[in-house]
This record gives sequence, C-alpha cells and structure tokens, in this order.
Amino acid sequence: MWKWPFSSRSIRTKVGLYVLILLVATTSIFYVITLRIMNDYIMTEVIKRGESLSRSIASAAGYSLLSQDLLGLDNMVYKIKRTNPDVNFIAIRGRDNTIIVHSDIRKAGGQLAPTGGLVITRSQDRTFVREVPSVFESHFEIESPVIFMKKALGSVIVSLDRSILTSAQSEARHKMIWFFAAILAAGIAGVVLLSSNLTAPIKELMAGVEGLKRGQGGRPLRVYSGDELGRLTASFNEMAGLITEQRDKLGKYADDLEESYISTIRVLAAAIDARDGYTLGHSTRVSELAVGLAREVGLSRPEVEEIEIACLFHDVGKIKIPDSILHKRGRLTQAEYKEMQKHPGYGAEILSKAPSLYRFIPAVRHHHEWFNGAGYPDGLSREKIPLAAAIISLADAYDAITSDRPYRSAMSKEEALREIEACSGRQFNPDLVPAFLKLMLDNRAPGQTTPPEGTNP
Repeated sequence: MWKWPFSSRSIRTKVGLYVLILLVATTSIFYVITLRIMNDYIMTEVIKRGESLSRSIASAAGYSLLSQDLLGLDNMVYKIKRTNPDVNFIAIRGRDNTIIVHSDIRKAGGQLAPTGGLVITRSQDRTFVREVPSVFESHFEIESPVIFMKKALGSVIVSLDRSILTSAQSEARHKMIWFFAAILAAGIAGVVLLSSNLTAPIKELMAGVEGLKRGQGGRPLRVYSGDELGRLTASFNEMAGLITEQRDKLGKYADDLEESYISTIRVLAAAIDARDGYTLGHSTRVSELAVGLAREVGLSRPEVEEIEIACLFHDVGKIKIPDSILHKRGRLTQAEYKEMQKHPGYGAEILSKAPSLYRFIPAVRHHHEWFNGAGYPDGLSREKIPLAAAIISLADAYDAITSDRPYRSAMSKEEALREIEACSGRQFNPDLVPAFLKLMLDNRAPGQTTPPEGTNP
C-alpha cells in the first residue's frame, strides 16, 4: 500500500528548490539576452531608417538651396514629417547655424546650434547619429551634410522619438513574459515529478551512507528500480559489504603499523643516545617528562602523542655532530659549543627529508629557544616559540641537570626544581613552570632509575 513519505519531504524540497533555481536562473539569463538582442536590433533599424531619411533629404536639398527654392524644401519636409509620426522634427540648417527650413515653420529663420550628446555612429559621408538627453526621454538626432557640386551648403537634422523603442520593447516584453511563464510552469511540474522519483532511492542511499560512516553494517539497501539509481544502490550494497569486511582488517593493520612506527622511532632514539654513554636513555626520559607536562597543562590526546614522538626526535641532529665534540670529556671550546648549537637545525633538516615527519620540525628545531629570546638557533621568544618546543625544552633541561656529565655532577631533584623555578620567565615559559613543579612534587612524573656505574641515564 502506498504511503505518503513524510520523512522524505525535506529531500524533495531541496531537489525541487535546486532545480527550480537553476531553471529560473537559466530562464532569466535567456530573457535578458533575448531582450538585449531585440533592443539592439530595433535601435539599429530605427537609426538606419533615420539615416536613410536624412541622406535622402540632404541629396534633394542641395539643388533647392542653391536655387533658393525654399517653398519646395518646405513642402518636402512637411510631407516627410507627416508620413513619419515618430520623427520629432526635420530641419535644414545653413553653415551659420541659421534654420533655413523647419518642419515647425515658426522656427524658420532662428538659430539651431549643434547639440551635445553621445555620438553613436559616424559614417564616411560625415553623417552621424547622436543620442541627445532631455527632461523626459532622450531622442536621436541624425545629421547629414548638404553638398552640391562639391560645395557644402549646410546640413539636414532629423530628430527621431525614442518612444518607438519603448513601445516595441514593452510589447515584446509582454509576449516574452507569457512565454517564459509557460516554460517555468512546465519546469515546476517536471521538478515535482523528478523529486518524487528521486526521493525514495536517495533517502535510502543517505541512510546507508550514514550507517556506513558510523560503522554499522546494517541491512542491505532496498533497490527501488532498475535504472541508474537502482544499479547505484545495488553497487552500494556490494561496496558496503566489502568495506565492512576490510574495515576490521584495516583496523588491526593500523594498530600494528602504529605500534611498529612508534617502536621504530624508539629504536632510532636509543641508537642516537647510544652514541654517547652519558646520554643513554635521555630521549626516552625527556619524552616521559614532556608527556606528563603536556597532560598536566590540558593538551589533547593527539597533541600529547605528537609531543611524545617529537621528544624521541629532538636530538636526532646530533648524528651530524663530530664524535670529537660529542664524546669530549671536558668543557667544550667556544667553536665546539657553536657547532653543538647547530644540532637543532640539523635535526630539522633531517626530518624535512620525510613529508610524514614535517609536523615534528617546529618542536625539534626550537627546543633550545629561551623565553627571553637568548636561545638558539633562531632567537625566538615568548609566544613565538611553539608550545611543544617549550614543553620539550623544560623536560630536556631537567633531565640534563639531573644527569652526571664529565664536567659536573648531577643535581638532586630538589636542587633541579629550584633551578627550574629560578629560570622561569627567562629560559622557560612561566605558564609551564608551575605545572611542571606541581607534576614533580606530586610524584606523578616518571621516576628516574639509577644508571649503571660510568653511565648517565
């Protein structure tokens, strides 16, 4: 039994609205284009007729002017004016702008100075057409020179009423409105029919897509017809089954791949630290401290995970530091220290070789920047230092000062925390230091293990 699909009404409305908008837009564009073409055509024809009148009068007026047959000119102008109701006036003007003949006989003998206006066309015989503005409606003036026996005797001016264009446009517009209204009515009927046919299968497909997005296998979609939408629905059922099957496999593969990825990074970090017995395990400890601090300040899980990986990479640039500097037992010379300061830049350069590691570059490059701008390699300060780099900087410094080095002994936890607090606002971000102190004093940070003799954790 047929049932009114109330739940699909919004889909029908959208489909109908989109198609109706397209139909109205297309109809309007064709209407405007047709109207413009019609206007241009009518104007061209009106101007051509005016030019023809002006030239024919000028051709006939030459001999009459030379023979002073003004009565013949008056009669010719009168007859032409009477048979052309859209002509405002016809005037024959001498070279001194004196009106020799005018369709309004009262203006004969007066002056008719050249009028302003926009010149629309200009012919080789010096006939030109102007559009002259007026209070109510502009009109056209066509002026042709009167030349007889190569002697210029004056000019003929024919003024055409623009109302003929308005009248023709109005009539054509009225017919076009009815024509396009019929097209719209037929289009609306077609839209209603089309939307009704499309509603059911589209709604079914939408429900299937939403279920697939939520990970729900669900029942196969109903196939309403054997047309393109029906074949699409059947194909969707096959695809949904395949996706559901593959999604479970991919989920397991993704977990295994992520675990392998993290393990590989940890192995790489351990290999870097192993170059120097005094920094063995340093990257792992820094990572644990930084992760604890990141959670303490309320960063999201993805941000915490990104900081964890960046910590494992933060000293990767030391691969390019010579062993003579990296393994030196005493304090570094100024030149050696400057070379050591290049390791953040080296690290960023190494990470730039792999697009998947780009997101870790800011943290690795700037983990030795100071809050007051006295750090390296770029001398960044305050908020210009990426938050991840500022967190790693604090964790890195704490692990460094609590580790034995050939040229100094490790600080105790209490001494290290006092040093961290003293450097707040100078070396470290003052917003992070209280959170780090709280983390360490609450014993929620990973504990340090005692390194074997002769090595440093």
